[in-house]
Amino acid sequence: MTAYKPGDPTTINRLYGRAKGKPLRAGQQDLVDNLLPQIAVPADGEITAERLFGYDRPLHFEIGFGGGEHMAGRADMLPDHGFIGAEPFVNGVAQALVHVAGDRHLAKEGGERLPLGNVRIHHGDALEVLRRIPDGALSFAYLLHPDPWPKARHAKRRMMNDGPVDLIAAKLKPGGEFRFGTDHPIYLAHALMVMRRHRHQFEWQAKDAQDFLVRPGGWPETRYEAKARAQGHEVWYFRWRRK
Repeated sequence: MTAYKPGDPTTINRLYGRAKGKPLRAGQQDLVDNLLPQIAVPADGEITAERLFGYDRPLHFEIGFGGGEHMAGRADMLPDHGFIGAEPFVNGVAQALVHVAGDRHLAKEGGERLPLGNVRIHHGDALEVLRRIPDGALSFAYLLHPDPWPKARHAKRRMMNDGPVDLIAAKLKPGGEFRFGTDHPIYLAHALMVMRRHRHQFEWQAKDAQDFLVRPGGWPETRYEAKARAQGHEVWYFRWRRK
């Protein structure tokens, strides 16, 4: 695994980004105060499916889940899988908690809200959590519409760099899948350059252009993707299989 060296442009030892935006609504603040502590990733120690969910199950990890739409959608599709999401932006965490609490998951009888029991959330740096997951434990890792840091001098702040990709590769089991999405052409070119250097670890799953120009099935749309499309941006989707 690549060592994390401060100042090395190919590695990062923490994620960069804002942590707070506009004030939370009362309902969101209540979820942050009361629901988040119940489903938060433990602050220390090894992170396994057994520890988080009580028994072994396929484990997914989303880096910077934004508003949680994708994470909640995938968790709803795959109730027997376990999902970990990390996000430093408290407003995104609050919105994800709305999804987890059952905003879109109504019972067929009685109209009661059904919470998602297979999601755990870390309000903070994804790398700190990822390092504590045992090697080969993840079935899926997701990096969807990350901050592109488009200026060249900020390239070292991008999550898609050699150090983090090495770490993702270590945590994925053989055959596990790394999914990446972006609408930013600079980040696209950078990501493809980085992943080309990691072709000994990952196999790109695209067979033709439609495989990365059309969102695959089972890939819920994020708010950032919807915003990009509304602005007329092209969106690209990538799936790499761990060798």
